[in-house]
Amino acid sequence: MAHWLVKSEPDAFSWDQQVAHGVEPWTGVRNALAAINLRAMRIGDRAFFYHSNIGKEIVGIVEVVREAYPDPTDGTGRWVCVDVKAVRPVPKPVTLGAIKAAPELAELALVRQSRLSVMPVSDPHWSILCRMGGVEKG
Repeated sequence: MAHWLVKSEPDAFSWDQQVAHGVEPWTGVRNALAAINLRAMRIGDRAFFYHSNIGKEIVGIVEVVREAYPDPTDGTGRWVCVDVKAVRPVPKPVTLGAIKAAPELAELALVRQSRLSVMPVSDPHWSILCRMGGVEKG
């Protein structure tokens, strides 16, 4: 199983909305590298749900339940989406400030490529972030 981080502006689509919807397509990604990451996602992969712009923190964990398919919000047919379902909230949201303050997370894509909306998270980084967020098993 691979690990990821997906970003959403909470005023556009929040963790609470993800929970309420259960399974939701992760649409609207219009960056080539982020789209490559979406195409690499497999059923059962887990991702941190990160509130960008407002909050700037990891607030939940989602699981990929459908692999990449054409994004229904894209009229060109170029972009893809995946379906994700809410797994659990993060008991102690992990802020961007806390992430940047942790030397062991210096190579995390969120720190190095902060504008990327879908990014991989290594197993060691996943474990560290889960621990920071009070998640026993991610």
